[in-house]
Amino acid sequence: MALDTPRDMTLSRQAMQAELLDAETELELAYAWRDRRDEQALHRLITAYMRLAISMAAKFKRYGAPMNDLIQEAGLGLMKAADKFDPDRGVRFSTYAVWWIRASVQDYVMRNWSMVRTGSTSSQKSLFFNMRRVQARLEREAASSGEHLDRDQLHQLIATEIGVPLHDVEMMGGRLAGSDYSLNAPQSTDEDGREWIDALEDDGRQAAETVEERHDMAQLRGWLDEALGGLNDRERFIVRERKMREDPRTLESLGTELGLSKERVRQLESAAFRKMRKSLEGQSGEVQHFLL
Repeated sequence: MALDTPRDMTLSRQAMQAELLDAETELELAYAWRDRRDEQALHRLITAYMRLAISMAAKFKRYGAPMNDLIQEAGLGLMKAADKFDPDRGVRFSTYAVWWIRASVQDYVMRNWSMVRTGSTSSQKSLFFNMRRVQARLEREAASSGEHLDRDQLHQLIATEIGVPLHDVEMMGGRLAGSDYSLNAPQSTDEDGREWIDALEDDGRQAAETVEERHDMAQLRGWLDEALGGLNDRERFIVRERKMREDPRTLESLGTELGLSKERVRQLESAAFRKMRKSLEGQSGEVQHFLL
């Protein structure tokens, strides 16, 4: 892992000297942060896994971003992961954090690759980070077998390999191969020719998108109300207090009010989510992630 500055090396050394958490300790720290907002537990959890963040940040150095900025973005992803991590799901924190760290660094790289946005959809992001690698491999394989791939053949193979539309491959190929140009440059040499900025699509929300989003949200609320209606009064109370308040209540406070142990409240919460998930899956496979 190559680092840019002495400060980067210091961060790396500090991360490598941090403690290694076993599964039990990691779980205790995660519960302490989630249930009691224990900042010391959060700091200990993040510090222990900063080596993971730095290691993942280093993999994106080839895109030209300063290593210090990549580490900072990886650290932000790690903190988001710690804040959203649910220890009840039985997954190690490092496994969960990898996705948040990678997403944070990838978003930073794409924001800073060009003045013009390179892409925002999942297929465009996949292309940005994989197209050159896949293209180089396909060209090597063709050369080893004595074949020659023209541009159209190569793009078609890349689209099939990555699993994205062909037009996305063609668009990304042009963007990665080109440089930034002024949007005020004329499109032609004609005296009355338009500037390139005049041809940009409006990024603002369209009326149709607004109407569609309102419809989807209304439908989702209806599905959630129906799922809540399938719970008994105690389960519904726990779900509302734990997930639907701006300031969610802790398991301890609910246990005190209901005359139950913290563990029993957690069991009831898990059972309620299983019921709601089953109800939502019966409505649409696209909404079950709201309970993850």
